[in-house]
Amino acid sequence: MEKLQLLAMVQAYTGIGIGLMVGLGAAGACIGVGIMCSRFLEAAARQPELTNSLQGKVFLLLGLIDASFIIGLGIAMFFAFASPLATPFR
Repeated sequence: MEKLQLLAMVQAYTGIGIGLMVGLGAAGACIGVGIMCSRFLEAAARQPELTNSLQGKVFLLLGLIDASFIIGLGIAMFFAFASPLATPFR
């Protein structure tokens, strides 16, 4: 019975960790995208002639911000489905 309880605790804490990882990652990505877009619009309003050169850099950085969230989501799915922390109890 103790082994089953330990397995349940590991799965519960893993679920909490996955929720925090996905939730905070999504919030961080959304905040980062919002800051980047607002700074781009401020720069484009100040110097409209630089809009074309800044636009490519902004899209690159937005892709990197989103990629960090997708990587975190992949790690969370690994812990959710592969469950490497629970293998000693099985």
